[in-house]
Amino acid sequence: MRVLVTGGAGYIGSHAARALARRGHQVVIYDNLSTGYRFLADGFELLVADLRDTDRLAEALSGVDAVMHFAAHACVGESVKSPRKYFDNNVQAGLALLNATIEAGVRRFVFSSTCAVYGTPERVPINEDLPRQPINPYGVSKLFFENALEAYHRAYGLRFASLRYFNAAGADESGEIGELHDPETHLIPLALRAAAEIDPELIIYGNDYPTADGTCVRDYVHVNDLAEAHVLALEHLAAGGECRSFNLGTGRGHSVEEVTKEIEGVTGRAVPRRFGPRRAGDPAVLVANPGLANTVLGWQTTRSLGDIIASAWSWLERQPKGHGPLHSRLLASSETSSDVPAR
Repeated sequence: MRVLVTGGAGYIGSHAARALARRGHQVVIYDNLSTGYRFLADGFELLVADLRDTDRLAEALSGVDAVMHFAAHACVGESVKSPRKYFDNNVQAGLALLNATIEAGVRRFVFSSTCAVYGTPERVPINEDLPRQPINPYGVSKLFFENALEAYHRAYGLRFASLRYFNAAGADESGEIGELHDPETHLIPLALRAAAEIDPELIIYGNDYPTADGTCVRDYVHVNDLAEAHVLALEHLAAGGECRSFNLGTGRGHSVEEVTKEIEGVTGRAVPRRFGPRRAGDPAVLVANPGLANTVLGWQTTRSLGDIIASAWSWLERQPKGHGPLHSRLLASSETSSDVPAR
């Protein structure tokens, strides 16, 4: 199949593009590069344009068999402070894509959704049939798009899969691509930066949650496992499979403190850290029940938390030059402290 990957020069989209190519699919990446990086799209046809550019979007959709949609803002804290930004991009620009998809006659659509649509869940692990009650604008924007897909399915015959991620992390084992955000807001890369002495310390937001050690518990899933789920979802739709949503997680949660200790074990370096106040919109525990994706899509996670951290550490060490200060600062840190025991 020829697949249009919106946001394919970003973190998860770039890994999905490679997973598609490995399965023999043809990939066209569509990205405005506002948060993505051109080098993450190396080796693929890249159209640099915005989703609101209806002429370029129509051109991109010509001859396409399916769409994978990753082009969205995805920071909970930022969405609380700047909801307008999230509704403008995730909802309005997303609807422009959805309408153009229908007009182009494309009827297969895989959506990058989130466990944030559940809000504070009634129980964990989380099943797909739990109420969707998001507690932050990011989750609300994703829920809106899920509802739009369901409506377009009923009205226009659009066939869709909404993939609700838990915490995506890690990097491609090749070391060629990985997580690169500016600013970075995700736990594992921030903790690794602190371990590498790129940042002075890791700030942990909240240690008074109702969990074993007081820090938030999340389900961390390797980005390549996620990417493989997207390919399986697309092939599920192509084979006439049911349109629906799937949770993508491992089924096991780790607290922030557990993750930092695992990072110290993998890297052999201390993670200097301090506690800050809770962030608005953060539930205490989010852990998936991935049984539906396991059964229907034949998807299984194959990488552990240790694998996630090791791949992310390798990516940080090999950070491409010209993409922020990480490369030179990590090299300087390694030259002066690589033989010093962890504090």
